[in-house]
Amino acid sequence: MDEQSSNKKMITTFGLVTMIITAIFGFGNVSNAYLQMSYGSIIWYALAGICFFFPCGLMMAEYGSAFKDAKGGIYSWLAGSIGEKLAFIGTFVWLASWIVWMVSTASRIWITFSALIFGKDTTQQWHFMGLNSTEVIGVLGIILMIACTYFSSRGMTAIAKVGSLGGIFTVIVNIIYVIAAFIVLIANKGALAQPIHSAKDFVLSPNPQFQTPIAIISFVVYAIFAYGGMESLGSVTDSMKNPEKTFPRGLIIASIFTIGAYVLMILMAGWFANYNHDFAKSTTNLGNATYVLFNILGVKLGLAFGLPHATAAVWGAVMTRIVAFAQALGFLGALFVLMYSPIKAFILGSNPELWPKKLTKLNKAGMPANAMWLQVTVVSIIIFLVAFGGSAAQQFYTILTDMANVSTCFPYLFLVGAFPFFKRKKDIERPFEVFKNRFWTDVLVWFVEIILIVGILFTFIQPMLDKDWQTAFWTIAGPVFFALVAWIFYNVSSKKHHIKD
Repeated sequence: MDEQSSNKKMITTFGLVTMIITAIFGFGNVSNAYLQMSYGSIIWYALAGICFFFPCGLMMAEYGSAFKDAKGGIYSWLAGSIGEKLAFIGTFVWLASWIVWMVSTASRIWITFSALIFGKDTTQQWHFMGLNSTEVIGVLGIILMIACTYFSSRGMTAIAKVGSLGGIFTVIVNIIYVIAAFIVLIANKGALAQPIHSAKDFVLSPNPQFQTPIAIISFVVYAIFAYGGMESLGSVTDSMKNPEKTFPRGLIIASIFTIGAYVLMILMAGWFANYNHDFAKSTTNLGNATYVLFNILGVKLGLAFGLPHATAAVWGAVMTRIVAFAQALGFLGALFVLMYSPIKAFILGSNPELWPKKLTKLNKAGMPANAMWLQVTVVSIIIFLVAFGGSAAQQFYTILTDMANVSTCFPYLFLVGAFPFFKRKKDIERPFEVFKNRFWTDVLVWFVEIILIVGILFTFIQPMLDKDWQTAFWTIAGPVFFALVAWIFYNVSSKKHHIKD
């Protein structure tokens, strides 16, 4: 048994660093940051990495090592720290963040398919039977989610394996981006497409929507979202040699690399894409920003080699197709896994008496099919309401992005807020412990909580100040609605079955 245990603990510092970077880093965050604030986004991404990513990563590692044998994931972490009721609500909100991610991905993936087929985003010209482009995308998104649920609920999850291929291609795409950006910079003899006039360029945004202090602070949620997903890494500490040293070391290295990669890649965008002339056009939105940026890079790379503009435009289409191929593989793989994984972990990890028997029942393929169909019904309703709410494409993808960002940040309010209570539990074995001083632990928790609360509130307040009521409503509606549903559901179900917290 000792030999088997020793063999199991094979995750090295390098392996951990690779896992963290793969789980956290996403190029879409680079393009969205440049679209929202240009160089002004750099400081926020750096601060979010230092003040949020690093301390939260260590907290998740402590949770994961202490509850390494629990099957409920973050539900078990919260239940063991602050009780089952708050754990149920917190995990329900976490599940809601994945539902909102599905809503967003079901719509964005059609831009990916368009970029892959046509070499550019043509979705804004898609019309069918009197439906505008946003409504067509909404209908296609609903059809896709129903199809994914159908195949996934029958255990046909082989397509999820394409997600690993998507990860490999994404690494290749990032390398191509860096090399191509350097070639363009050298060809232009160091002249930047987006000039840097003073230090103000790293604080102020050329985007008119991010000029006020409230709008700029609301960007915190975008920056925090770029580092989301660390809760999935908390359970690997029991598979390491000397986790007390390996995890902090790996997290420090991965943090420096990830923060550095975001900062450098955002800066690189300014080497070849002038914000106003090339990038910030009415056709560019948070759904297609990545493909637009790679198209510009391909064109500028062709021009750097002295090719005529028509030929350079072909290079732009090729670059767009390359990144679209990687994104398509990643999206499809993730959809098939996340269709069942979060909901299955939540339902099986929580008290089964809380749920109707139909939802906890697994089919022949071992999938909670009834719960999955309920989930896709909710996803389809949200997609329909947002798509048919009268939004133009640019606002539509802003709503989806804000919904996803806020929904992803919301569960951390519970996870971080529960940490002091977790530290005060004396009956928990702690094989990995970093935070040993109670006072400074509480100070750090309050600091991170304030960052999260301020970012979420300002993301909600900014569209209200602009009288964009639709964006404001959908930004906050998801987490609040699901938290309210969870609270009512738990109270009714616990009373019915006489369950004590």
